[in-house]
Amino acid sequence: MIRSRHIYALLTLVIVFYFAPANAQNKTTAKKKAPAKTAAKKTPAKTKPAAKKQGTAATDTTKKGGQVNNAGKNANSLSEEIVVTTAYKPVLADAVKIRRNPNLEDKTPFKAPLTYITLDKRLERNTEIHQLDAMKMPKEQDSVPSNNYARIGLGNLKTTFGEAYIDNGKDNALQVGGYAKHIAQSGSSIYKQNESRDEVGVFGKAITEDNNFSGRINYNRRGTNFYGFDPANPPVSFNPAKQHFSTLSGEGEVAKNFKDVENEFTYAVKVNGYLWNNAFQAKENNLVVSGFLNETVKQFYAGLGASLDLSTQKDSAYSYNNSILRLNPYLKFQGTNYKIDAGLNLVREFGFSTRVFIFPAAKLELQVIPKYVRLFAEIKGDVNKSSLRDFSETNPFIEDNIAIKNSVDKLDIALGLKGTLAPGVGFKATIFRNSIKDMPLFVNDFNATNNKFAVIYDNGNSRVSGFTGELDVKISDDLDIFGRVEFRDYKMASEAEPWNLPKFKLTAGTAIHITKQLSINGTLLFRGSAYDRLPGAAGAAPVKVPIDSFADLSGGVEYRINNRISIFGRVNNILNTTNQVWLYYPNYGFNIFGGVGFHF
Repeated sequence: MIRSRHIYALLTLVIVFYFAPANAQNKTTAKKKAPAKTAAKKTPAKTKPAAKKQGTAATDTTKKGGQVNNAGKNANSLSEEIVVTTAYKPVLADAVKIRRNPNLEDKTPFKAPLTYITLDKRLERNTEIHQLDAMKMPKEQDSVPSNNYARIGLGNLKTTFGEAYIDNGKDNALQVGGYAKHIAQSGSSIYKQNESRDEVGVFGKAITEDNNFSGRINYNRRGTNFYGFDPANPPVSFNPAKQHFSTLSGEGEVAKNFKDVENEFTYAVKVNGYLWNNAFQAKENNLVVSGFLNETVKQFYAGLGASLDLSTQKDSAYSYNNSILRLNPYLKFQGTNYKIDAGLNLVREFGFSTRVFIFPAAKLELQVIPKYVRLFAEIKGDVNKSSLRDFSETNPFIEDNIAIKNSVDKLDIALGLKGTLAPGVGFKATIFRNSIKDMPLFVNDFNATNNKFAVIYDNGNSRVSGFTGELDVKISDDLDIFGRVEFRDYKMASEAEPWNLPKFKLTAGTAIHITKQLSINGTLLFRGSAYDRLPGAAGAAPVKVPIDSFADLSGGVEYRINNRISIFGRVNNILNTTNQVWLYYPNYGFNIFGGVGFHF
Protein backbone atom coordinates (compact mmCIF):
# COMPACT_ATOMS: atom_id res chain seq x y z
CA MET A 1 0.00 0.00 0.00
CA ILE A 2 2.76 2.29 1.01
CA ARG A 3 4.68 1.69 -2.22
CA SER A 4 1.51 2.11 -4.30
CA ARG A 5 0.83 5.36 -2.53
CA HIS A 6 4.45 6.58 -3.22
CA ILE A 7 4.26 5.53 -6.86
CA TYR A 8 1.02 7.49 -7.46
CA ALA A 9 2.47 10.58 -5.85
CA LEU A 10 5.64 10.40 -7.97
CA LEU A 11 3.66 10.06 -11.23
CA THR A 12 1.49 13.01 -10.27
CA LEU A 13 4.60 15.23 -9.78
CA VAL A 14 6.03 14.13 -13.11
CA ILE A 15 2.84 15.01 -14.93
CA VAL A 16 2.64 18.41 -13.23
CA PHE A 17 6.24 19.34 -14.09
CA TYR A 18 5.79 18.12 -17.64
CA PHE A 19 2.70 20.09 -18.60
CA ALA A 20 3.27 23.27 -16.58
CA PRO A 21 6.05 24.75 -18.81
CA ALA A 22 4.12 24.00 -22.00
CA ASN A 23 1.09 25.87 -20.79
CA ALA A 24 3.13 28.88 -19.73
CA GLN A 25 4.89 28.98 -23.12
CA ASN A 26 1.66 28.81 -25.05
CA LYS A 27 0.18 31.70 -23.07
CA THR A 28 3.21 33.93 -23.72
CA THR A 29 3.41 33.35 -27.48
CA ALA A 30 -0.30 33.70 -27.89
CA LYS A 31 -0.16 37.24 -26.57
CA LYS A 32 2.57 38.26 -29.11
CA LYS A 33 1.61 36.78 -32.51
CA ALA A 34 -1.01 34.45 -33.87
CA PRO A 35 1.34 32.19 -35.89
CA ALA A 36 3.04 31.12 -32.69
CA LYS A 37 0.21 28.66 -31.96
CA THR A 38 1.03 26.59 -35.00
CA ALA A 39 4.75 26.71 -34.45
CA ALA A 40 4.35 25.45 -30.87
CA LYS A 41 3.31 22.01 -32.09
CA LYS A 42 6.75 21.34 -33.53
CA THR A 43 9.02 19.15 -31.48
CA PRO A 44 12.27 20.52 -30.18
CA ALA A 45 14.27 17.77 -31.87
CA LYS A 46 12.96 18.66 -35.33
CA THR A 47 13.09 22.47 -35.11
CA LYS A 48 16.49 22.84 -33.57
CA PRO A 49 18.47 22.09 -36.75
CA ALA A 50 16.08 24.26 -38.84
CA ALA A 51 17.14 27.41 -36.98
CA LYS A 52 20.72 26.97 -38.25
CA LYS A 53 19.74 26.20 -41.82
CA GLN A 54 21.19 28.61 -44.45
CA GLY A 55 18.72 31.08 -45.92
CA THR A 56 16.19 31.05 -43.03
CA ALA A 57 15.65 33.19 -39.97
CA ALA A 58 14.25 32.20 -36.54
CA THR A 59 12.94 34.07 -33.55
CA ASP A 60 14.44 32.58 -30.41
CA THR A 61 11.83 32.16 -27.64
CA THR A 62 13.90 29.75 -25.56
CA LYS A 63 13.00 29.57 -21.88
CA LYS A 64 15.84 28.42 -19.76
CA GLY A 65 15.86 27.09 -16.25
CA GLY A 66 16.01 29.59 -13.48
CA GLN A 67 13.90 32.26 -15.29
CA VAL A 68 10.88 33.86 -13.64
CA ASN A 69 7.58 33.56 -15.44
CA ASN A 70 4.77 36.04 -15.56
CA ALA A 71 3.41 34.78 -12.25
CA GLY A 72 6.74 35.51 -10.56
CA LYS A 73 7.54 31.86 -9.96
CA ASN A 74 10.74 30.05 -10.75
CA ALA A 75 10.31 28.05 -13.97
CA ASN A 76 13.40 25.89 -13.78
CA SER A 77 13.29 23.02 -16.24
CA LEU A 78 15.55 20.29 -17.38
CA SER A 79 14.86 20.91 -21.06
CA GLU A 80 14.94 23.80 -23.63
CA GLU A 81 12.33 24.70 -26.16
CA ILE A 82 13.13 26.54 -29.40
CA VAL A 83 10.28 28.06 -31.39
CA VAL A 84 10.79 29.24 -34.99
CA THR A 85 8.24 31.94 -35.86
CA THR A 86 9.16 32.85 -39.51
CA ALA A 87 11.74 32.29 -42.31
CA TYR A 88 14.69 34.81 -42.81
CA LYS A 89 14.58 36.64 -46.11
CA PRO A 90 17.68 38.78 -46.75
CA VAL A 91 17.12 42.15 -48.56
CA LEU A 92 19.98 43.68 -50.56
CA ALA A 93 20.20 47.42 -51.37
CA ASP A 94 20.34 48.59 -54.98
CA ALA A 95 23.80 48.87 -56.46
CA VAL A 96 25.34 52.42 -56.49
CA LYS A 97 25.93 53.46 -60.09
CA ILE A 98 29.02 55.55 -61.02
CA ARG A 99 27.82 58.12 -63.54
CA ARG A 100 31.16 59.32 -65.00
CA ASN A 101 33.62 58.13 -67.54
CA PRO A 102 36.91 56.74 -66.38
CA ASN A 103 39.96 59.10 -66.48
CA LEU A 104 42.36 57.64 -68.99
CA GLU A 105 45.14 60.21 -68.45
CA ASP A 106 48.29 58.98 -66.94
CA LYS A 107 49.10 61.47 -64.19
CA THR A 108 51.96 59.61 -62.78
CA PRO A 109 54.69 62.25 -62.35
CA PHE A 110 57.99 61.69 -64.05
CA LYS A 111 60.84 61.64 -61.63
CA ALA A 112 64.13 62.23 -63.32
CA PRO A 113 67.05 60.42 -61.86
CA LEU A 114 69.06 62.75 -59.64
CA THR A 115 72.80 62.84 -59.71
CA TYR A 116 74.71 64.47 -56.92
CA ILE A 117 78.29 65.60 -57.28
CA THR A 118 80.14 66.51 -54.20
CA LEU A 119 82.54 69.46 -54.22
CA ASP A 120 85.92 68.79 -52.84
CA LYS A 121 86.51 72.28 -51.43
CA ARG A 122 87.90 73.32 -48.13
CA LEU A 123 85.70 75.62 -46.05
CA GLU A 124 87.45 78.90 -45.34
CA ARG A 125 86.53 80.78 -42.21
CA ASN A 126 88.44 83.92 -43.16
CA THR A 127 85.91 86.80 -43.01
CA GLU A 128 88.27 89.51 -44.24
CA ILE A 129 87.48 91.35 -47.51
CA HIS A 130 89.50 89.99 -50.41
CA GLN A 131 90.85 92.10 -53.23
CA LEU A 132 88.77 91.87 -56.39
CA ASP A 133 90.44 90.95 -59.64
CA ALA A 134 90.15 93.51 -62.43
CA MET A 135 87.53 92.60 -65.00
CA LYS A 136 88.69 92.59 -68.59
CA MET A 137 86.87 95.04 -70.84
CA PRO A 138 85.21 93.53 -73.90
CA LYS A 139 86.68 94.36 -77.23
CA GLU A 140 85.12 97.50 -78.71
CA GLN A 141 83.22 97.14 -81.94
CA ASP A 142 82.38 100.20 -84.00
CA SER A 143 78.92 100.46 -85.52
CA VAL A 144 80.51 101.48 -88.83
CA PRO A 145 83.58 99.85 -90.33
CA SER A 146 85.40 103.15 -91.01
CA ASN A 147 85.31 106.93 -90.52
CA ASN A 148 84.51 107.86 -94.13
CA TYR A 149 81.04 108.27 -95.55
CA ALA A 150 79.45 109.39 -98.81
CA ARG A 151 75.88 109.73 -100.16
CA ILE A 152 74.45 110.58 -103.56
CA GLY A 153 70.82 111.00 -104.61
CA LEU A 154 68.35 112.22 -107.21
CA GLY A 155 64.75 113.40 -107.12
CA ASN A 156 61.96 115.29 -108.81
CA LEU A 157 62.33 119.04 -109.39
CA LYS A 158 65.65 118.13 -111.01
CA THR A 159 67.10 117.52 -107.55
CA THR A 160 70.73 116.48 -107.30
CA PHE A 161 72.24 115.68 -103.92
CA GLY A 162 75.64 114.60 -102.67
CA GLU A 163 77.79 114.73 -99.55
CA ALA A 164 81.00 113.15 -98.32
CA TYR A 165 82.93 113.10 -95.03
CA ILE A 166 86.54 111.98 -94.62
CA ASP A 167 88.42 111.60 -91.34
CA ASN A 168 91.79 110.18 -90.32
CA GLY A 169 90.23 107.70 -87.88
CA LYS A 170 90.27 107.10 -84.17
CA ASP A 171 93.09 109.08 -82.58
CA ASN A 172 92.86 110.70 -79.15
CA ALA A 173 95.53 113.29 -79.92
CA LEU A 174 94.95 114.22 -83.59
CA GLN A 175 91.89 114.62 -85.77
CA VAL A 176 92.12 115.68 -89.41
CA GLY A 177 89.37 115.52 -91.99
CA GLY A 178 87.29 117.20 -94.64
CA TYR A 179 83.78 117.30 -96.09
CA ALA A 180 81.82 118.36 -99.17
CA LYS A 181 78.08 119.01 -99.71
CA HIS A 182 75.90 119.77 -102.70
CA ILE A 183 72.17 120.15 -103.33
CA ALA A 184 70.35 121.80 -106.23
CA GLN A 185 66.67 122.10 -107.19
CA SER A 186 64.64 123.70 -109.95
CA GLY A 187 60.90 124.38 -109.65
CA SER A 188 58.65 123.51 -112.56
CA SER A 189 55.68 125.82 -111.88
CA ILE A 190 57.62 129.10 -111.65
CA TYR A 191 60.05 130.29 -114.27
CA LYS A 192 63.67 130.03 -113.12
CA GLN A 193 62.84 129.04 -109.57
CA ASN A 194 66.33 127.64 -109.06
CA GLU A 195 68.55 127.28 -106.02
CA SER A 196 71.85 125.54 -105.34
CA ARG A 197 74.12 125.17 -102.30
CA ASP A 198 77.70 123.96 -102.31
CA GLU A 199 80.11 123.70 -99.40
CA VAL A 200 83.59 122.22 -98.87
CA GLY A 201 85.85 122.36 -95.85
CA VAL A 202 88.82 120.90 -94.00
CA PHE A 203 89.36 120.77 -90.24
CA GLY A 204 91.88 119.60 -87.69
CA LYS A 205 92.41 119.37 -83.96
CA ALA A 206 95.50 118.45 -81.94
CA ILE A 207 95.73 117.88 -78.19
CA THR A 208 98.98 118.22 -76.27
CA GLU A 209 99.69 117.83 -72.58
CA ASP A 210 98.79 121.44 -71.70
CA ASN A 211 96.91 122.91 -74.68
CA ASN A 212 94.64 121.97 -77.56
CA PHE A 213 94.78 123.48 -81.04
CA SER A 214 91.91 123.49 -83.53
CA GLY A 215 91.22 125.09 -86.89
CA ARG A 216 89.10 124.90 -90.01
CA ILE A 217 88.80 126.42 -93.50
CA ASN A 218 85.42 126.48 -95.30
CA TYR A 219 84.09 127.64 -98.60
CA ASN A 220 80.38 127.80 -99.42
CA ARG A 221 78.43 129.13 -102.36
CA ARG A 222 74.71 129.75 -102.69
CA GLY A 223 73.05 130.51 -106.01
CA THR A 224 69.49 131.59 -106.84
CA ASN A 225 67.41 133.77 -109.16
CA PHE A 226 65.12 136.73 -108.52
CA TYR A 227 62.09 134.76 -109.72
CA GLY A 228 59.39 136.48 -107.62
CA PHE A 229 56.84 138.92 -109.06
CA ASP A 230 53.42 140.32 -108.19
CA PRO A 231 50.88 138.06 -109.90
CA ALA A 232 48.39 140.93 -109.92
CA ASN A 233 50.85 143.06 -111.94
CA PRO A 234 53.03 140.65 -113.94
CA PRO A 235 55.93 142.19 -115.85
CA VAL A 236 55.66 142.48 -119.60
CA SER A 237 58.93 140.67 -120.17
CA PHE A 238 60.33 138.65 -117.33
CA ASN A 239 63.90 137.40 -117.27
CA PRO A 240 65.00 136.94 -113.61
CA ALA A 241 68.53 138.01 -112.83
CA LYS A 242 70.92 135.54 -111.28
CA GLN A 243 72.38 135.94 -107.82
CA HIS A 244 75.04 134.07 -105.90
CA PHE A 245 76.92 134.52 -102.61
CA SER A 246 80.40 133.17 -101.95
CA THR A 247 82.10 132.96 -98.57
CA LEU A 248 85.62 131.86 -97.77
CA SER A 249 86.04 131.53 -94.01
CA GLY A 250 88.52 130.19 -91.52
CA GLU A 251 89.22 130.04 -87.80
CA GLY A 252 91.88 128.89 -85.39
CA GLU A 253 91.87 128.45 -81.62
CA VAL A 254 94.37 127.74 -78.84
CA ALA A 255 92.99 126.84 -75.39
CA LYS A 256 94.47 125.50 -72.21
CA ASN A 257 93.32 122.04 -71.21
CA PHE A 258 91.11 121.78 -68.18
CA LYS A 259 92.72 120.34 -65.05
CA ASP A 260 90.98 119.75 -61.78
CA VAL A 261 93.48 121.63 -59.64
CA GLU A 262 93.04 124.41 -57.12
CA ASN A 263 93.52 128.03 -58.26
CA GLU A 264 93.85 127.00 -61.89
CA PHE A 265 94.75 129.71 -64.45
CA THR A 266 93.04 129.22 -67.81
CA TYR A 267 93.13 131.08 -71.10
CA ALA A 268 92.01 130.81 -74.73
CA VAL A 269 92.69 132.76 -77.94
CA LYS A 270 90.60 132.50 -81.09
CA VAL A 271 90.95 134.08 -84.54
CA ASN A 272 88.29 133.82 -87.23
CA GLY A 273 87.30 135.73 -90.32
CA TYR A 274 85.76 135.56 -93.79
CA LEU A 275 85.72 137.06 -97.27
CA TRP A 276 82.23 137.50 -98.73
CA ASN A 277 80.93 138.71 -102.10
CA ASN A 278 77.86 138.41 -104.31
CA ALA A 279 77.19 138.34 -108.04
CA PHE A 280 77.33 142.13 -108.24
CA GLN A 281 79.71 144.56 -106.55
CA ALA A 282 78.97 143.93 -102.87
CA LYS A 283 81.87 142.71 -100.73
CA GLU A 284 82.50 142.25 -97.04
CA ASN A 285 85.68 141.33 -95.16
CA ASN A 286 85.78 140.45 -91.49
CA LEU A 287 88.44 139.54 -88.93
CA VAL A 288 87.72 138.84 -85.26
CA VAL A 289 90.34 138.25 -82.56
CA SER A 290 88.92 137.15 -79.21
CA GLY A 291 90.05 135.52 -76.01
CA PHE A 292 89.78 135.37 -72.25
CA LEU A 293 91.90 135.06 -69.10
CA ASN A 294 90.52 133.42 -65.99
CA GLU A 295 91.96 132.93 -62.49
CA THR A 296 90.33 130.64 -59.93
CA VAL A 297 90.44 131.50 -56.21
CA LYS A 298 88.49 128.92 -54.19
CA GLN A 299 84.86 129.30 -55.30
CA PHE A 300 85.54 132.66 -57.00
CA TYR A 301 86.42 133.08 -60.66
CA ALA A 302 87.85 136.38 -61.87
CA GLY A 303 88.46 136.99 -65.52
CA LEU A 304 88.50 139.26 -68.52
CA GLY A 305 87.10 138.60 -71.95
CA ALA A 306 87.88 140.75 -74.98
CA SER A 307 87.25 140.82 -78.73
CA LEU A 308 88.29 143.00 -81.63
CA ASP A 309 85.86 142.85 -84.59
CA LEU A 310 87.26 144.46 -87.73
CA SER A 311 85.17 144.59 -90.91
CA THR A 312 84.76 146.52 -94.13
CA GLN A 313 81.64 146.67 -96.32
CA LYS A 314 81.66 147.78 -99.91
CA ASP A 315 79.09 148.18 -102.66
CA SER A 316 78.67 150.39 -105.68
CA ALA A 317 77.45 153.31 -103.55
CA TYR A 318 79.62 153.10 -100.42
CA SER A 319 82.68 151.68 -98.67
CA TYR A 320 82.55 151.51 -94.86
CA ASN A 321 84.86 150.55 -92.07
CA ASN A 322 82.59 149.12 -89.40
CA SER A 323 84.54 147.83 -86.38
CA ILE A 324 83.79 147.12 -82.72
CA LEU A 325 85.96 146.62 -79.62
CA ARG A 326 84.51 144.78 -76.62
CA LEU A 327 85.84 144.29 -73.07
CA ASN A 328 84.06 142.03 -70.62
CA PRO A 329 85.43 141.95 -67.03
CA TYR A 330 83.55 139.52 -64.81
CA LEU A 331 83.39 137.75 -61.45
CA LYS A 332 81.81 134.33 -61.00
CA PHE A 333 80.58 132.75 -57.80
CA GLN A 334 79.66 129.10 -57.77
CA GLY A 335 78.28 127.00 -54.93
CA THR A 336 76.43 123.75 -54.50
CA ASN A 337 73.01 125.13 -55.46
CA TYR A 338 73.79 128.42 -57.19
CA LYS A 339 75.92 130.09 -59.84
CA ILE A 340 76.32 133.84 -60.26
CA ASP A 341 78.06 135.71 -63.09
CA ALA A 342 78.46 139.44 -62.57
CA GLY A 343 80.16 141.61 -65.12
CA LEU A 344 80.09 144.46 -67.60
CA ASN A 345 80.16 144.69 -71.38
CA LEU A 346 82.12 147.70 -72.54
CA VAL A 347 81.58 148.38 -76.26
CA ARG A 348 83.19 150.95 -78.52
CA GLU A 349 82.32 151.44 -82.18
CA PHE A 350 84.86 152.95 -84.54
CA GLY A 351 84.88 153.47 -88.27
CA PHE A 352 81.94 155.16 -89.97
CA SER A 353 80.23 155.34 -86.52
CA THR A 354 81.90 156.24 -83.22
CA ARG A 355 79.99 155.45 -80.02
CA VAL A 356 80.73 154.05 -76.57
CA PHE A 357 78.33 151.91 -74.51
CA ILE A 358 78.37 150.26 -71.08
CA PHE A 359 75.98 147.35 -70.67
CA PRO A 360 75.34 144.97 -67.78
CA ALA A 361 76.30 141.33 -68.24
CA ALA A 362 74.93 139.21 -65.40
CA LYS A 363 73.54 135.69 -65.02
CA LEU A 364 72.01 133.78 -62.14
CA GLU A 365 71.22 130.09 -61.77
CA LEU A 366 69.56 128.61 -58.70
CA GLN A 367 68.62 125.00 -57.99
CA VAL A 368 64.89 125.01 -57.22
CA ILE A 369 64.60 121.23 -57.15
CA PRO A 370 68.10 119.75 -56.85
CA LYS A 371 69.15 117.75 -59.91
CA TYR A 372 65.82 118.49 -61.64
CA VAL A 373 64.78 122.15 -61.96
CA ARG A 374 66.90 125.29 -62.11
CA LEU A 375 65.76 128.90 -62.08
CA PHE A 376 67.79 131.25 -64.26
CA ALA A 377 67.81 134.96 -64.95
CA GLU A 378 69.88 137.06 -67.34
CA ILE A 379 70.34 140.73 -68.05
CA LYS A 380 72.62 141.99 -70.80
CA GLY A 381 73.13 144.43 -73.67
CA ASP A 382 75.28 144.69 -76.81
CA VAL A 383 75.79 146.32 -80.20
CA ASN A 384 74.62 144.26 -83.19
CA LYS A 385 76.75 144.92 -86.24
CA SER A 386 74.94 145.10 -89.58
CA SER A 387 76.48 142.46 -91.83
CA LEU A 388 75.90 141.90 -95.54
CA ARG A 389 76.67 138.20 -95.13
CA ASP A 390 74.14 137.82 -92.29
CA PHE A 391 71.47 139.65 -94.31
CA SER A 392 72.03 137.42 -97.36
CA GLU A 393 71.84 134.22 -95.30
CA THR A 394 68.46 135.33 -93.89
CA ASN A 395 67.03 136.67 -97.15
CA PRO A 396 68.84 135.78 -100.41
CA PHE A 397 66.68 138.18 -102.43
CA ILE A 398 68.20 141.42 -101.07
CA GLU A 399 68.97 144.27 -103.44
CA ASP A 400 72.19 146.22 -104.01
CA ASN A 401 73.53 148.94 -101.71
CA ILE A 402 71.88 147.67 -98.57
CA ALA A 403 71.74 150.33 -95.86
CA ILE A 404 74.31 149.78 -93.09
CA LYS A 405 73.47 150.82 -89.55
CA ASN A 406 74.31 149.04 -86.32
CA SER A 407 71.39 148.33 -83.99
CA VAL A 408 71.71 148.36 -80.20
CA ASP A 409 70.24 145.89 -77.71
CA LYS A 410 69.89 148.43 -74.93
CA LEU A 411 68.57 146.00 -72.33
CA ASP A 412 67.67 142.33 -72.70
CA ILE A 413 66.00 140.69 -69.70
CA ALA A 414 65.18 136.97 -69.52
CA LEU A 415 63.74 134.79 -66.74
CA GLY A 416 62.92 131.11 -66.87
CA LEU A 417 63.17 127.51 -65.72
CA LYS A 418 65.14 124.64 -67.17
CA GLY A 419 66.00 121.11 -66.20
CA THR A 420 64.49 117.64 -66.37
CA LEU A 421 60.93 116.62 -65.52
CA ALA A 422 61.80 112.92 -65.57
CA PRO A 423 64.65 110.76 -66.86
CA GLY A 424 65.01 111.58 -70.54
CA VAL A 425 62.60 114.56 -70.45
CA GLY A 426 64.34 117.94 -70.65
CA PHE A 427 62.70 121.35 -70.88
CA LYS A 428 63.41 125.07 -70.96
CA ALA A 429 60.87 127.87 -70.60
CA THR A 430 61.83 131.54 -70.91
CA ILE A 431 59.99 134.84 -70.77
CA PHE A 432 61.88 137.83 -72.11
CA ARG A 433 61.70 141.53 -72.81
CA ASN A 434 64.16 143.27 -75.13
CA SER A 435 64.62 146.95 -75.81
CA ILE A 436 66.18 147.53 -79.24
CA LYS A 437 67.25 150.74 -80.86
CA ASP A 438 67.21 150.91 -84.70
CA MET A 439 65.90 147.37 -85.24
CA PRO A 440 66.55 146.19 -88.85
CA LEU A 441 63.61 145.02 -91.01
CA PHE A 442 63.29 143.53 -94.52
CA VAL A 443 60.70 145.22 -96.75
CA ASN A 444 59.58 144.62 -100.30
CA ASP A 445 61.00 147.12 -102.80
CA PHE A 446 59.15 145.92 -105.90
CA ASN A 447 58.57 148.18 -108.89
CA ALA A 448 58.46 147.81 -112.64
CA THR A 449 62.14 146.94 -112.90
CA ASN A 450 62.94 145.60 -109.44
CA ASN A 451 61.73 142.54 -107.48
CA LYS A 452 64.12 142.63 -104.53
CA PHE A 453 64.08 143.43 -100.80
CA ALA A 454 65.60 146.38 -99.00
CA VAL A 455 66.63 146.80 -95.36
CA ILE A 456 65.14 149.61 -93.26
CA TYR A 457 65.49 150.44 -89.55
CA ASP A 458 62.79 151.19 -87.01
CA ASN A 459 64.12 154.55 -85.87
CA GLY A 460 63.80 154.74 -82.12
CA ASN A 461 63.43 152.23 -79.31
CA SER A 462 61.44 149.12 -80.16
CA ARG A 463 60.28 146.66 -77.55
CA VAL A 464 60.03 142.92 -78.10
CA SER A 465 58.56 140.71 -75.39
CA GLY A 466 57.49 137.10 -75.51
CA PHE A 467 57.92 133.51 -74.49
CA THR A 468 59.99 130.58 -75.77
CA GLY A 469 59.55 126.99 -74.72
CA GLU A 470 61.64 123.94 -75.56
CA LEU A 471 60.95 120.28 -74.83
CA ASP A 472 63.05 117.22 -75.58
CA VAL A 473 61.65 113.78 -74.77
CA LYS A 474 64.16 111.00 -75.24
CA ILE A 475 62.25 107.89 -74.22
CA SER A 476 65.13 105.64 -75.23
CA ASP A 477 68.05 105.54 -77.64
CA ASP A 478 65.53 104.54 -80.31
CA LEU A 479 62.98 107.36 -79.84
CA ASP A 480 63.52 111.11 -79.54
CA ILE A 481 60.82 113.80 -79.74
CA PHE A 482 61.65 117.51 -79.62
CA GLY A 483 59.90 120.81 -80.10
CA ARG A 484 60.27 124.57 -79.76
CA VAL A 485 57.59 127.26 -79.65
CA GLU A 486 58.02 131.05 -79.85
CA PHE A 487 55.57 133.87 -79.10
CA ARG A 488 56.66 137.46 -79.77
CA ASP A 489 54.90 140.77 -79.31
CA TYR A 490 56.33 143.84 -81.02
CA LYS A 491 55.95 147.46 -79.97
CA MET A 492 57.42 149.43 -82.84
CA ALA A 493 58.94 152.89 -82.52
CA SER A 494 58.17 154.34 -85.97
CA GLU A 495 57.02 151.54 -88.28
CA ALA A 496 53.41 150.34 -88.48
CA GLU A 497 54.30 146.64 -88.31
CA PRO A 498 57.33 144.41 -87.69
CA TRP A 499 57.66 143.75 -91.41
CA ASN A 500 58.21 140.09 -92.35
CA LEU A 501 58.54 139.04 -88.70
CA PRO A 502 55.90 136.48 -87.61
CA LYS A 503 54.61 136.60 -84.05
CA PHE A 504 54.33 132.81 -83.68
CA LYS A 505 56.60 129.98 -84.75
CA LEU A 506 56.59 126.27 -83.96
CA THR A 507 59.23 123.71 -84.87
CA ALA A 508 59.00 120.06 -83.88
CA GLY A 509 60.40 116.75 -84.94
CA THR A 510 61.14 113.18 -84.08
CA ALA A 511 63.78 110.54 -84.78
CA ILE A 512 62.82 106.87 -84.48
CA HIS A 513 65.09 103.85 -84.82
CA ILE A 514 62.61 101.08 -85.58
CA THR A 515 65.31 98.44 -85.93
CA LYS A 516 69.07 98.48 -86.18
CA GLN A 517 68.68 98.75 -89.95
CA LEU A 518 65.60 101.02 -90.30
CA SER A 519 65.32 104.63 -89.08
CA ILE A 520 62.79 107.36 -89.80
CA ASN A 521 62.59 111.04 -88.93
CA GLY A 522 60.10 113.85 -89.38
CA THR A 523 59.94 117.62 -88.90
CA LEU A 524 57.10 120.12 -88.67
CA LEU A 525 57.38 123.86 -89.16
CA PHE A 526 54.42 126.14 -88.51
CA ARG A 527 54.91 129.83 -89.08
CA GLY A 528 52.31 132.42 -88.16
CA SER A 529 51.14 135.21 -90.40
CA ALA A 530 53.17 138.36 -91.03
CA TYR A 531 52.98 141.59 -93.00
CA ASP A 532 55.03 143.19 -95.71
CA ARG A 533 54.60 146.56 -97.42
CA LEU A 534 54.61 147.75 -100.99
CA PRO A 535 55.77 151.21 -101.98
CA GLY A 536 52.89 153.64 -102.46
CA ALA A 537 52.30 155.27 -105.84
CA ALA A 538 53.42 158.90 -106.32
CA GLY A 539 54.54 159.49 -102.76
CA ALA A 540 51.54 157.82 -101.14
CA ALA A 541 51.86 155.80 -97.94
CA PRO A 542 53.12 152.23 -98.29
CA VAL A 543 50.49 149.54 -98.71
CA LYS A 544 50.36 146.80 -96.05
CA VAL A 545 50.19 143.28 -97.56
CA PRO A 546 49.51 140.18 -95.43
CA ILE A 547 51.57 137.01 -95.71
CA ASP A 548 49.54 133.96 -94.76
CA SER A 549 50.62 131.44 -92.16
CA PHE A 550 51.66 127.99 -93.34
CA ALA A 551 52.71 124.54 -92.16
CA ASP A 552 55.56 122.59 -93.71
CA LEU A 553 55.78 118.86 -92.98
CA SER A 554 58.82 116.82 -94.04
CA GLY A 555 60.17 113.36 -93.37
CA GLY A 556 62.99 110.98 -94.15
CA VAL A 557 63.82 107.29 -93.98
CA GLU A 558 67.07 105.32 -94.06
CA TYR A 559 67.63 101.58 -94.34
CA ARG A 560 71.03 99.99 -93.77
CA ILE A 561 71.51 96.99 -96.00
CA ASN A 562 74.75 96.09 -94.25
CA ASN A 563 77.58 97.81 -92.43
CA ARG A 564 78.73 99.55 -95.59
CA ILE A 565 75.71 100.24 -97.80
CA SER A 566 72.47 102.04 -96.98
CA ILE A 567 69.60 103.59 -98.91
CA PHE A 568 67.72 106.76 -97.96
CA GLY A 569 64.77 108.90 -98.99
CA ARG A 570 63.54 112.40 -98.16
CA VAL A 571 60.15 114.05 -98.71
CA ASN A 572 59.72 117.82 -98.31
CA ASN A 573 56.50 119.85 -98.17
CA ILE A 574 54.31 116.77 -97.84
CA LEU A 575 51.18 118.95 -97.58
CA ASN A 576 52.11 120.55 -100.94
CA THR A 577 51.21 124.03 -99.69
CA THR A 578 52.26 127.26 -101.36
CA ASN A 579 54.47 128.62 -98.61
CA GLN A 580 55.72 132.20 -98.80
CA VAL A 581 58.47 133.10 -96.40
CA TRP A 582 58.99 136.26 -98.47
CA LEU A 583 56.26 138.05 -100.35
CA TYR A 584 55.82 136.76 -103.95
CA TYR A 585 58.60 134.22 -103.44
CA PRO A 586 56.86 130.90 -102.85
CA ASN A 587 58.89 127.92 -101.73
CA TYR A 588 59.09 124.63 -103.58
CA GLY A 589 56.02 122.42 -103.56
CA PHE A 590 56.00 118.69 -102.87
CA ASN A 591 59.41 117.24 -103.66
CA ILE A 592 61.09 113.93 -103.01
CA PHE A 593 64.57 112.59 -103.53
CA GLY A 594 66.55 109.56 -102.47
CA GLY A 595 69.75 107.69 -103.04
CA VAL A 596 72.41 105.42 -101.63
CA GLY A 597 75.04 105.86 -98.94
CA PHE A 598 78.36 104.10 -98.59
CA HIS A 599 80.84 103.74 -95.70
CA PHE A 600 84.46 103.30 -96.68
